[in-house]
Amino acid sequence: MSSGVLVRYDDFMVKLDDVRQAQARLRGVALHTPLLPAPPQPGAPRLFLKAENLQPVGAFKVRGAYNKIASLSGEERSRGVISYSSGNHAQGVAYAARALGVKAVIVMPRTAPKIKLDATAGYGAEIVLVGPSSHERKARAEELAQQHGYVIVPPYNDEAIIAGQGTIALEILQDMPDVELVLSPVGGGGLISGVAAAIKQLRPEIKVVGVEPELANDAQLSFRARKMVELSPEQTSRTAADGLRTQSVGEINLAHILQFVDNIVTVSEDEILKAMRLLALNAKLVVEPSGAVTVAAHLFRLGELPASRKSVAIISGGNVEPQLLSRLLGEAAVSAR
Repeated sequence: MSSGVLVRYDDFMVKLDDVRQAQARLRGVALHTPLLPAPPQPGAPRLFLKAENLQPVGAFKVRGAYNKIASLSGEERSRGVISYSSGNHAQGVAYAARALGVKAVIVMPRTAPKIKLDATAGYGAEIVLVGPSSHERKARAEELAQQHGYVIVPPYNDEAIIAGQGTIALEILQDMPDVELVLSPVGGGGLISGVAAAIKQLRPEIKVVGVEPELANDAQLSFRARKMVELSPEQTSRTAADGLRTQSVGEINLAHILQFVDNIVTVSEDEILKAMRLLALNAKLVVEPSGAVTVAAHLFRLGELPASRKSVAIISGGNVEPQLLSRLLGEAAVSAR
């Protein structure tokens, strides 16, 4: 359904200086992850993988989380922080808060992968469990923030978060100045907002395309309608890409998407799982469903993408449930017999 709220996309722009300041804060905290050559595909352009699954928390989220918490005042940090997340942002906030000596509380859905729940707790965060709706997570976090004075660290709808994620783009351009197309997963929109804003302010000729599951295509619908479109939690919860199950992008994120992103495409569940299997077997990379959508687009939706001689697919995370990975590799072993 559509909220009917038109977004002015000139209200919240993250500037290049914001991203560069975030890069300075993140030095020595977030890894400058490598660009790895993807397994070649006949007739397809060259693809390189921005391996954010190699970050300390197994996902890019540490960038935005650390930048946000590090930018808080001493008084704000002393009150502690709270966030809401299905998994990777939860780990990023917990990791960043521990590094900065700040108390962290995370509201997570009971349906979150156990590997992400356990990792978040392992970084020392207090976890509060709620239902599957992203609205329920946000509402509970806001309630607890009001009660205890915690500072909210949003998962995506925040300029400091966007600037932190945008540091990925600076690394891509440093390592591969001749890149022509960057593919980014889209959940709440923090990653693609930062990446697209940084790239387009430096190199506007480079194409930036978002990728999301067909079962959670709220960003694509919003992009086409040029206003916020929201899906139900019942629909988005059906995708295996748990990190992309948000019901809508954030308002600030949509502003950046409409200003800087060239297109948003979708991939099927089968295509996501096939991409995960290929990355595990041929690229030797463990990638979660949310991180595999960009490679799935390059493999199966090439005709929907801008022409490019050299492309980069952002692999946003590698925190996959062991049971899912085992099943995919087992199926590959059976089919190879």
